[in-house]
Amino acid sequence: MTPNQILASRLNNLSESQTLAMTRKSRELQAQGRDIINLSIGEPDYDTPEFIKEAAKTAIDQNFTHYPPVPGYQDLRLAVSQKFKRDNQIDYSPEQIVVSTGAKQSIANAVLALINPLDEVIVPVPYWVSYIEIIKLAEGIPVFVKAGIEANFKITPQQLEEAITPKTKMMIFSTPCNPSGSVYNRQELEALARVIERHPQIYVISDEIYEHINFVGQHQSLAQFKAISDRVITINGVSKGFAMTGWRIGFMGAPLWIAKACEKMQGQITSGTCTIAQKAAMAAVLASPDVTQDMRDGFLRRRNLVLELLKDIQGLKTNVPQGAFYVFPDIRSYFGKTDGKAIIKNAADLCMYLLENANLALVSGDAFGDDNCIRISYATSDEKLTEAIKRLKTALSQLH
Repeated sequence: MTPNQILASRLNNLSESQTLAMTRKSRELQAQGRDIINLSIGEPDYDTPEFIKEAAKTAIDQNFTHYPPVPGYQDLRLAVSQKFKRDNQIDYSPEQIVVSTGAKQSIANAVLALINPLDEVIVPVPYWVSYIEIIKLAEGIPVFVKAGIEANFKITPQQLEEAITPKTKMMIFSTPCNPSGSVYNRQELEALARVIERHPQIYVISDEIYEHINFVGQHQSLAQFKAISDRVITINGVSKGFAMTGWRIGFMGAPLWIAKACEKMQGQITSGTCTIAQKAAMAAVLASPDVTQDMRDGFLRRRNLVLELLKDIQGLKTNVPQGAFYVFPDIRSYFGKTDGKAIIKNAADLCMYLLENANLALVSGDAFGDDNCIRISYATSDEKLTEAIKRLKTALSQLH
């Protein structure tokens, strides 16, 4: 028997994260001496703020080195509860908060706690890569609702209504969005909430991990709308806004019965997450959101730099992302072109062409459900971004 015949079908049905795969490939080529510029990874290049690191050091000195409660330390859950009220106008008690090893685990907990085989889950396109694989693990059925660049990658209430069937149990989406950088404003969320209100069987995972990287003002949360707040699971964390990706802290606010279900599941898989990271995260969420301003301003400057440089590349179509740190250009005009060796049939072909010929690592849009686009992360220095777009322009000019 082959390994694939021996492995559980759930694993064989699971796809590798394309963002992590491209990052791994980039590191392998760098190890071979190739000068790769990696714009495939979704990670701030900033360092964790000093006051957060000091909180972690203090936690070590105070011997927070024993098993924590499964859903997180009570004082951290209280801090997250206060953060939701202060920043998002959402009322979650500490008992409704579950702290996990990253927002990805929070999402997986919620999906696995609610989705039965053949339940339908509405997923606006483009979507973050792991949503679909987590739904597949739960044996649910993803139902895609596409919003292209012309709509700033945001679905309409009518599209949502048309996607709902008697089998629909959940919707999952992000704002600000990975990969598009799109941000739903209050009016847009309220219109979606009115649709959800009419269908009481539907629960919503609102992934707000990029909350602090928002270029258009106050972040808006779906759970603020009281008519559906008892059916919204709000996902957040400290990875993106506080440059704490390696600390692995995410959290959810959810109806109490869902929070208890996720705690039960987490207790059998990972138990409570790292004690030191929890104490560092408490310092982050208790701090004024103003501490993230400099990093947000830096990302805004980089976004503007990248958009300005991309203007000089004929055939790329861009919109103006309003958050996160990605540009998601439409590259359909290059389909069918060739450099005499490779023929570009889709976004994946273009990404491999750029990796081989421009030493530039990007992620194909098919990883996010939209094969017309590629994702460019601008979470790196101005110098690297300038050189990367120069390489992109040169490589694309060789295609005819």
